[in-house]
Amino acid sequence: MAQKQSNLWLWLVVGMGVFVFFILCLAALAMMFAEDGSSHVSLSSNQVASLEITGTITDSKAFVDELNDYGKRSGVKAVLIRIDSPGGGVAASQEIYEAIKKFRKETKKKVVVSMASTAASGGYYIACGADKIFANPGTVTGSIGVIAQWYDYSDLLHWAKMQSVVIKSGELKDSGSGSRPVTEEERVYFQTLIDDMYSQFVIAVADGRNMPEEEVRKLADGRVYTGLQAKEHNLIDELGTFQDAVGEAARLGGIEGEPKLLTPLKKRFSTLEMLLGNAEAILPLGSVNGSESHIRFEYLWR
Repeated sequence: MAQKQSNLWLWLVVGMGVFVFFILCLAALAMMFAEDGSSHVSLSSNQVASLEITGTITDSKAFVDELNDYGKRSGVKAVLIRIDSPGGGVAASQEIYEAIKKFRKETKKKVVVSMASTAASGGYYIACGADKIFANPGTVTGSIGVIAQWYDYSDLLHWAKMQSVVIKSGELKDSGSGSRPVTEEERVYFQTLIDDMYSQFVIAVADGRNMPEEEVRKLADGRVYTGLQAKEHNLIDELGTFQDAVGEAARLGGIEGEPKLLTPLKKRFSTLEMLLGNAEAILPLGSVNGSESHIRFEYLWR
């Protein structure tokens, strides 16, 4: 009799466990379905979708994915991008800039930029892809230029009686190495790269701001401008707050009345992912990168 009761309790426990697991799986599937974008569907057709670019710009994927998602939603009439960044990587800044231009062309939706405390260098590059740029009078912006820098620690190696051993396939393969002073040939080589990237920046600003390249070059010596100065030089369109930019985005999007400001959802890991052992969902693990170049070209205000 006792054995039968023990078996009964065991089966009850197992059954409850299976039932709870089934419920968790259903909840997880619902969350995953929501992350695919279905949960974003709204009855409101007066939406201004917002995106943020903050800190140093190192990657474009998350921003571009969210921007493309907004392009698919009929309720979203315009996009507002809030920028608070000193700039960052050349390629990442260019990818976001190009994504904004492509978004405008393909969706016909308007894009407005609102500059916060800082929107300089790569941050300003990105802003030039929008239909309209707002800044506060005290916003730090501009810094149109490119920088590459590294440390020369050859004297430190000499002091420590250490020598750098390099075997290379070409004369310029280890250009920018901090283990020795830069050569004159390398200076010319790097200056050529910098000048080419600088020209790309100037062309992007001239195109985005509808200004002659010669006029942009006069302003593009690396200096920063306040929002007030930027307005005087046609680097921005309007002086105004975040709320002013929201209102203008709504107007450009043809929204009548109070717009609904739509903010992006943060990445969520589903219960199913955690149950099935997705370590990234549980632990704050960073991505594993391969060898990284010792030199980095940046659109960055320092």
